[in-house]
Amino acid sequence: MINIKRIIISFILILLSYPAFSCDYPTPPNNLPDGATSNKDQMLSGVKRIASYQEEMSSYLACIEENEIETMKNLTDLNENEKNIRKELFNKKYNAAIESQIRTVEMFNVEIREFKAKLKE
Repeated sequence: MINIKRIIISFILILLSYPAFSCDYPTPPNNLPDGATSNKDQMLSGVKRIASYQEEMSSYLACIEENEIETMKNLTDLNENEKNIRKELFNKKYNAAIESQIRTVEMFNVEIREFKAKLKE
């Protein structure tokens, strides 16, 4: 009986999580310029693409956060353990997106430093 209850709760969680699927996860920009070989215009283009990616990621994070709040309002029959599990899963998803953003920006910052070092030569 407990397994059936868990299956039903899992199914309900999946259905109620559907709005989160409407949040588009931003793709990190590919082919960012190489600081050692790129010119100023190419680097500025990279800066714009990184800025756009950061804006898209901010929108994505706001979207999933809003959806999670709405979903939790509708899940009134969850016990504390189930709520904690759901919160933990959301936090992992949110933090993974933040970590992806940080890695992408840090990789481009390396290229910016290389570009600036090349200019000093």
